Amino acid sequence: MRHPFKVVVVTGVPGVGKTTVIKILAELAAREGLKLKISNFGDYMLRAALESGLVKNRDEIRRLPLRSQLELQRIAAKSIVEEASKELGDGGILIVDTHALVKTPAGYWPGLPKHVLDELKPDSIVVIEASPEEVAARQARDKTRYRSDIGGVEGVARLMEAARAAGIASAVHYASTVAIIENREGRAEEAARRLLEVIKSL
Repeated sequence: MRHPFKVVVVTGVPGVGKTTVIKILAELAAREGLKLKISNFGDYMLRAALESGLVKNRDEIRRLPLRSQLELQRIAAKSIVEEASKELGDGGILIVDTHALVKTPAGYWPGLPKHVLDELKPDSIVVIEASPEEVAARQARDKTRYRSDIGGVEGVARLMEAARAAGIASAVHYASTVAIIENREGRAEEAARRLLEVIKSL
């Protein structure tokens, strides 16, 4: 039912600031002597997609045919666990930075379907949230990514509601705990400390 190391999947809609929270978490954990491995699921999918010649950049992944995305998911999940097994052994914590739900031209698509969960076997699924207005503003400021298809404040609100439900639904498969953490503007360290508390309680 579980890996020898603990697995915490951290999810959130694009622009919610989960990667920033995870970066601060790493600093806090290091001070306490906790052994963490942080894996960004999208990085692994992108690597596999680039090697296959399917995309030229990260944002093209969610516009691929769904069957192609499924295969990339499978490869990514397997690679993450293999690397974590080598680096963490029988202890430590694997943090997986990903999305519980992805908006695609064909509709919402689960970021944590059963075949991914069967590889990750998460102890906890954490949903990072903020107000839709804050998230939309962060998306607008980030010129390195294409996110206009999400649909502004209303689109973000719909995606956040669906992503929370998807995270909870995914937790059922491995009896994972679900924690919802607010990442308010300028308070990422507070969110990171709450995430650290969740990890230490597992």
